[in-house]
Amino acid sequence: MTGTDRATEAFVAHRNLLFTVAYELLGSAADAEDVLQETWLRWVGVDLDTIQDQRAYLVRIASRQALMRLRTLGRRKESYVGPWLPEPLLTAPDVAEDVELADSVSMAMLLVLETLKPTERAVFVLREVFGLEYDEIAEAVDKKPDAVRQIAHRARAHVAARRPRGIVSADETRDALEAFRRAINTGDLQGLVDILAPDVVFLGDGGGVVQALPEPIVGADKVAGLLALGLRRLGQASVELTQINGQPALILRFDGEIDTVTAIRLEDGMITGLYAVRNPEKLSRLEREITLSR
Repeated sequence: MTGTDRATEAFVAHRNLLFTVAYELLGSAADAEDVLQETWLRWVGVDLDTIQDQRAYLVRIASRQALMRLRTLGRRKESYVGPWLPEPLLTAPDVAEDVELADSVSMAMLLVLETLKPTERAVFVLREVFGLEYDEIAEAVDKKPDAVRQIAHRARAHVAARRPRGIVSADETRDALEAFRRAINTGDLQGLVDILAPDVVFLGDGGGVVQALPEPIVGADKVAGLLALGLRRLGQASVELTQINGQPALILRFDGEIDTVTAIRLEDGMITGLYAVRNPEKLSRLEREITLSR
């Protein structure tokens, strides 16, 4: 087997992991794919005989490339029109079965990660989600291990104060979604209010390309009213329940074309977050499942 063949075999074996790392750092599948290309170009030039742990080495390359791109993305997001939401992914069922992975790629968690500085985000993801050692993370982020420990501690505290409050059981999820779907199908405004948490948040992302809410809507009554108004405008639209980023979501289609993807966050049997992505640039990968892994 040639060196290129060995490099290809190792890269393919870890591709899903590398994509997941890049996506968790960037919140963008398009940018994660670019990171994979950059990672491959660097990996193919490495002398594999000098590498003891190919997985860790590849993760370090991908993390370094994603971190550089993350800093650039931050500048781009400053000029983004309206609220920015991560690019939704149609995930395979086994992602939801890995509770920690599903939580880490959920819309709610990715938005929490957005509040971290780039290096803090990289350190948190590599340590808490993928279990890298501090010295390995240090090489990826160009910091000393002691500094990485301090960053990890700070990022962990920051995330703990903002992350969703807990994991919802399968029964709670099923009951809440059934109640939500029943209220949606019947146009029952009170039914919508009853399933929405008092402090529920609705975010819409149109990217300045299509119409979307320019600001978050907060509160059960306001969000229920918004949903009820939207239902009256559906017409011939079809609504499909699916899994987006390891969490339940609704896909709205007009004439077979995806118009909106709304990810749903559940806590204590109530809907606490609705994240509606309408920006067409973020909906192009929803016709096929994406395999994520740790």
